[in-house]
Amino acid sequence: MMTGGARVDALPDVQRLHVRFDGHPVGTLVLSAARTLAFSYDSDWLRNGFSISPLSLPLREGVFVAKRDPLNGMFGVFDDSMPDGWGRLLTDRLLRQRGMDPYAVGLLQRLAIVGSGGMGALEYEPEAVLENEPLCADLDDIARECARLLETDYSDDLDRLFALGGSSGGARPKIMTAVDGEDWIIKFPSSMDSSDIGEREYELSTLARACGIDMPETRLFPSRTCSGYFGVKRFDRVRTTSGLSKVHMVSAGGLLETSHRLANLDYGLLMRLIMRITDSAEECERLYRLMCFNVFIGNRDDHAKNFSYLYDLGHERWRLSPAYDLTENPGINGEHTTAVAGKGHGIAVVDMVGIGVRAGITRTRCLSIAGEIRDAVASAGITPKD
Repeated sequence: MMTGGARVDALPDVQRLHVRFDGHPVGTLVLSAARTLAFSYDSDWLRNGFSISPLSLPLREGVFVAKRDPLNGMFGVFDDSMPDGWGRLLTDRLLRQRGMDPYAVGLLQRLAIVGSGGMGALEYEPEAVLENEPLCADLDDIARECARLLETDYSDDLDRLFALGGSSGGARPKIMTAVDGEDWIIKFPSSMDSSDIGEREYELSTLARACGIDMPETRLFPSRTCSGYFGVKRFDRVRTTSGLSKVHMVSAGGLLETSHRLANLDYGLLMRLIMRITDSAEECERLYRLMCFNVFIGNRDDHAKNFSYLYDLGHERWRLSPAYDLTENPGINGEHTTAVAGKGHGIAVVDMVGIGVRAGITRTRCLSIAGEIRDAVASAGITPKD
């Protein structure tokens, strides 16, 4: 049984948004004179909270004004809340269905649509009027509606598709739903995918786990029409006996105020970033493993939103999130979106080892990890892509 549902009835005329975390006021968003976002922390949050984006929004008094580029006037941490890819497509088509021009919907209004349903822990008030409704859905039926929407620009169930996936990111159709009382993301093939894409991503998630990479729980959900749909348990949601707890999450792009559409990152920079915000050699090694895995399986879609960081409230520290979106992806012109020592292709083990050594990992340890992952990938029948 899967549950979910929301229906956008109207958009408020938003002049100001209140940002909240677990019911607590974090700060206020308004539009600056330049029509970019301006943010200030709430006084109580300044005393008791934490910086929601340490590099660009340090925990101090004052008004922070976002730059126009490259995030269209957004701060990265709030841009992370916004739907991208499939979620943006659903949002814009639903707006058109309701007689609204998506290009006329401003930054504050789009965050109001996100409301309390975005990725991570930040919530925005006032939010667009949402009407919750129960939904019992068949995955094959949802997959057919997704395919129909991509092919014809029309779906009888656009409201329900939006309810299930309107706040999601990534290019492939997906839903965010509850499965057996837990929060999951389930993906469906896009028009460019093979029918076994779900099975393949599941196999790679299993391989990544065997390579020592921190992975969330994954499943292959059954289908009558294909080999199955890939599902991943959300790591930004934790259900306990006292209810739902949200985990604050920021992508590398969000922290660095850059767009995932720009191929301007290098794993060396990501290593420096993780040391800056975690000061942890263990976290650096986790990122090194992920870099090796991405290179060896040929995951060249390693863009700035595919690396995220979670804030651990209990220990008051940041850590690298579990890995996600691990697929064999040729990238643009065969290039990794995040370079290794300046290289987008033709990456050698020595290049990866150099990244690790400069991050403080011993050369022996770097060689051992790279060899371990290369051997595991080869044993899985994948020719290592170095």
